Amino acid sequence: MRKNRPHFNIPIFLPAEGCRFRCVFCNQHYISGKEPFPTIDDIEQTILRHLQTFYTSEADVEIAFFGGNFTGLSHTRQKQLLDLACFYIDKGVVDGIRLSTRPDFIDEEELRFLREYPVKTIELGAQSFDDHVLRKSGRGHTSNDIYKASYLIRDFGFELGLQMMTGLPGDTAKGALFTAEEIIRMGAGCTRIYPCLVIKDTALESLYRRGLYQPQSLEEAVRLAAQLIIKFEEASVKILKVGLHPAEGFISGNTLIAGPFHPAFREMAETLIWKKILEDNISYDSSSTHLTITTSPQQMAKAAGFKAYNHKWLNKSFKHVHFIADPLLKNREYSISYH
Repeated sequence: MRKNRPHFNIPIFLPAEGCRFRCVFCNQHYISGKEPFPTIDDIEQTILRHLQTFYTSEADVEIAFFGGNFTGLSHTRQKQLLDLACFYIDKGVVDGIRLSTRPDFIDEEELRFLREYPVKTIELGAQSFDDHVLRKSGRGHTSNDIYKASYLIRDFGFELGLQMMTGLPGDTAKGALFTAEEIIRMGAGCTRIYPCLVIKDTALESLYRRGLYQPQSLEEAVRLAAQLIIKFEEASVKILKVGLHPAEGFISGNTLIAGPFHPAFREMAETLIWKKILEDNISYDSSSTHLTITTSPQQMAKAAGFKAYNHKWLNKSFKHVHFIADPLLKNREYSISYH
């Protein structure tokens, strides 16, 4: 990936054709019974539609095969998809391929096959490194499968991505932090943080309705996500996503039964991160009535908080609170002034 270039994924969502398992939180088998596998024409239309929306021709673009279980597909099916992606790579409008799969569907034969194509990143749905949690969640694999697959992916020269899920059956905040530490230790270049949701027509819905599973509250999930974001950032692991978006298909209408869903989930976590920074560094001198907080342009809205949460909180102590941007500041650099 070229440095300092914007990056875009063209997501191609595949049904669960390649997955023999049904995790307690997953309703892909239910969805797959209603949605056929996308045709080549369908995928091409998706690729062309996304290419038209990118604001620069200087971006790094990857075709990303998500959902289902890519390496669980037959090599004939995989080849069909990879050859299509290569057509756009050869045209010079796409730079590479990324895919997501299960840890127990990675072996040397599969990686040798994928290495024949311009696949850059393989993301594993690890979810947890706690075997008790994996077992209760019906994952069908152990933490040892995650370790083995992670080592193999890196040994074959692919970038490793490890996805995690908080609030699974049997999981705790401490357990989620341990999973994050293992993701870092395995050398993942990127991660995704998803809170576990109770979706219609899943085993988890049954457990929830029988009182055998209690999802995280939104507050608990956001607070934990804030801790995870800091941990990954300190280890230079790129966080691709925090929380789920309604556009991802299964959070619509009456599909979501319970759990910590919010369309601004990541913004809420970023708000808590900034609240802690400000709490630890603002001096409440009674003689000061004006407070100015200067951040990078990218962080200004986050510092003020989701729905101006931090701004309103600070207004309880200061008559005038201003957030301003300085392009010379980077990441979460900031300055505070009083008058």
